Amino acid sequence: MKKLKIFLYITLINIIILSCSSNDKASKNKAIDQSSKELYQIAMIDLDQENFEQATLKFKEIIYKYPLSNEGVQSEIMLGFIDYLMLKYDDAIYKFDRIIKIYPSHKNIDYVYYMRAVSYFEQISGENFDGKSNIEAKKNFQELLNRFPESEYAKDSRQKLIFINENIAAKDMEVAIFYLKQKQYLAALGRYNKVIEKHPKSKFIPEALYRLVEIYIILGMEEEAEKAVAVIVYNYPKSIWYEESYKLINEEYYKKNKATLRKKILNLFKKNEPTE
Repeated sequence: MKKLKIFLYITLINIIILSCSSNDKASKNKAIDQSSKELYQIAMIDLDQENFEQATLKFKEIIYKYPLSNEGVQSEIMLGFIDYLMLKYDDAIYKFDRIIKIYPSHKNIDYVYYMRAVSYFEQISGENFDGKSNIEAKKNFQELLNRFPESEYAKDSRQKLIFINENIAAKDMEVAIFYLKQKQYLAALGRYNKVIEKHPKSKFIPEALYRLVEIYIILGMEEEAEKAVAVIVYNYPKSIWYEESYKLINEEYYKKNKATLRKKILNLFKKNEPTE
């Protein structure tokens, strides 16, 4: 968390430097530009000293006096950033939403999209893996990538999407296990298939496939069980769920009732074993 905030703060400093390096306007506006820049610099000093209340007042003053200036727009971004630092995520999101609507073509608008997504991301908790914050964070990071695939924030957004998707898959696995223990096999099948279809790169795929085999065997769905085992055999030969699948098809009840299918599946394993 601390590293993320340092990264965000450095990013903002870079934005400020770029903004201040723009060409001066006409000489008749030079005095006004200078005063807004001076006030902005003072506000940034307050922010750097974590005097958020004073910084907020100065940024608001800039917005009131110079609403159409570059410093005015940057001040609006900074107000959202201060809310983020103070853990007022809903307020930050509201401000970033407003900036996106009013200044959709601003040169730093990709940063605003990123900060909005991060504000949702920070609200994700262990008990809320598949809740609103998780879903909104995923949607907003994806929107950033769709709109600005070459943005400097794209790499971090992709990494956070991987984390979010794993969280969602983990929650689905947890719910599926609950259904399986309650012998609600169709409900469990739905959850495991959801993990496989929605998160094909997830680390939970081998286990989800194994659980499908387990359920298909219980339900007597021979062909489906064979297909699921084949996927494990050919795609995840080093997974622990490969070994568990092998054990599963050797259980006594399966030997007695599904001998034909057992032979077919065992042949799949034998074909996959290295020859001496």
